[in-house]
Amino acid sequence: RREDADPADQRLLINFHGGGFMVDAGSLTETIPIAGLTGIPVVTVLYRMAPEHVFPAAVDDALAVYTDALAHRPASAIGIYGTSAGACLTLQLLARIKAEGLPMPAAAGFFSGAGDFTVVGDCEAYLPAIMGSRTAAETMDEYCAGADRTDPLFSPMYGDLTGLPPMLLMTSTRDQLLSHTVLADLALRKAGVEVDLRVYEGMAHAFWAWIECPETEVALAAQADFFSRHLAR
Repeated sequence: RREDADPADQRLLINFHGGGFMVDAGSLTETIPIAGLTGIPVVTVLYRMAPEHVFPAAVDDALAVYTDALAHRPASAIGIYGTSAGACLTLQLLARIKAEGLPMPAAAGFFSGAGDFTVVGDCEAYLPAIMGSRTAAETMDEYCAGADRTDPLFSPMYGDLTGLPPMLLMTSTRDQLLSHTVLADLALRKAGVEVDLRVYEGMAHAFWAWIECPETEVALAAQADFFSRHLAR
């Protein structure tokens, strides 16, 4: 926490890193810039991963951290977000929060993710696979481990998305999950969720976490501004 931080400021951001639910690919790169830009403490959840730990282990871990945060501050001061697998987990957590009857966070960031693991996105037909030669749905095989992919707690787009908090969605035109992010945006809009979709030209999957370029600065600034506007002190 910064030395000049207001001790009465209860804001907290919770991040879920990317990595296909199999590796940690972003717990530092997805959090340090946002903490620096906003002055808001960011907790990154080192959730259990496949193949040793399958669904819903990661969601259970995410829920445990969120529940603990609720014990110390109001939901209006909490934001959650993730990139790639972390974005998928963010939406799964929101579905779980709703199922558990817990208060929703003030805002959520869904950065290059998917909410329906029964389909292959159109962009995956002509872009190189993110991990090996597998589609996003195939990459979820280890994490899924036989779970019903139409279960709303696994593929939230099969469930009722009403009542979710304002969401910032982010992707790019060379992102293998562009189609999935757009599909999630459409489903959220249909459910009446306040959404802001940002699509960056010519950039790769999750570029804001890995590429040092002007577009990264713009994307990170957008993430920081979104959370700064929506989280109550």
